[in-house]
Amino acid sequence: MGFSPLVPVHQSFPSRALKDVHAAVGEALADSRLGAALKPGARVAIAAGSRGIANIALITRAVVDHFRRLGCRPFIFPAMGSHGGGTAAGQLDVLAHYGITEAAMGCPVLSSLEVVDLGRTPDGLPVFMDRMAFESDAVFLVNRVKWHTTFDAPIQSGLVKMAAIGLGKLQGATHYHRYAVRLGLGPVIRSVGRHVLQSGKILGGLAILEDAHHATAKVVALPAAEIEAGEEKLLAEALSWMPRILFDSVDILIVDEVGKHISGVGMDSKVVNRHPYGGVNPWSWAPRILRIYVRDLAPLSYGNAVGIGMADMISERLFSKIDWHATRVNALAASNTAACRVPLRAQSDREALDTLATLVGRDSLADVTCVWIHNTLELSRFLATENLLQADLPAGVARAGDARPWPFDQTGNLDPSFFESPQLHLAAQPV
Repeated sequence: MGFSPLVPVHQSFPSRALKDVHAAVGEALADSRLGAALKPGARVAIAAGSRGIANIALITRAVVDHFRRLGCRPFIFPAMGSHGGGTAAGQLDVLAHYGITEAAMGCPVLSSLEVVDLGRTPDGLPVFMDRMAFESDAVFLVNRVKWHTTFDAPIQSGLVKMAAIGLGKLQGATHYHRYAVRLGLGPVIRSVGRHVLQSGKILGGLAILEDAHHATAKVVALPAAEIEAGEEKLLAEALSWMPRILFDSVDILIVDEVGKHISGVGMDSKVVNRHPYGGVNPWSWAPRILRIYVRDLAPLSYGNAVGIGMADMISERLFSKIDWHATRVNALAASNTAACRVPLRAQSDREALDTLATLVGRDSLADVTCVWIHNTLELSRFLATENLLQADLPAGVARAGDARPWPFDQTGNLDPSFFESPQLHLAAQPV
């Protein structure tokens, strides 16, 4: 017998998308009066990161427009540690592929790895800041507030983390992750971020929240003194919106693509229930997933394959696209070699699935349960084997079409256009 047929599945998550993102950013900044005390002609350094934030070019342009209306001279710089291969040119390229260019933003986009030493935190951690940002009149942070892939804490990924690791560039990121091996990344981010926020250089930041559909749902402008406390409240809100696979247990999870723009470790560890340092099913509230197969590396990851170590098997197709220099730089800067360990490789998707099916404790292929997602950002629509849908469905899960055979081609690979099914797109409409 073969695998159980595939069924289009719809997971219902509320839509919180803002109707006019540019206007919402402008209103949040105007209401906050951030920058009102700056002198005309003041140089404002706007920090832009490397995550795949929805509408990031539109949001960044709205921030630039705000400071230009105040008579300031804004410029954008990459607030990145080891991303973009850990080079100034590579980080400019990352921003350009998000649409953040001088032509689109209406201001300079400048990149350098040079940093200045801001001294040490009270607990002895060295602190660094991008030299161009330090030499400006004010620094403004722009980042999404969300959960982190490796730890749980009141502050995880957001403005405080950008103040610490993003503004610290490659040198800072390498130091902070090194200390995090012993102290934990959460305490390091908080300690270093607080030191940077209290340096007098940070004007404030724009916190971005996304809903479960990866749509911009909320923007909040915070002065530097309110970022730490404000971000705790915003993270709690973001966590309550967090998308996830709503089944309790899955034998094989198939992931079409991984990449740095999707998650810092390629695929969201709290969606796939893997710890980037090697833990299997560490999150008790997430589904128990026995095996993971990753089919491809997304083009926007630029060859950076950090995170593949969380998979049990990858395709040769993915392996052939890895830029080992970029991956090595990121892994070493993060003090995490486990994340770039190479799993078993398969010549075809069929080979991978047949192999993994022998490792889930089932007597027959027909009993193996599978979920096939495009990536860990897109969880409102996916495909699941019919045997997962025979009992009472979890709340929020609905069938979106009839069962159909697996779309293997003559080479044994899955046809990715299966995800273009009208049923799946209909199912993906937010409710």
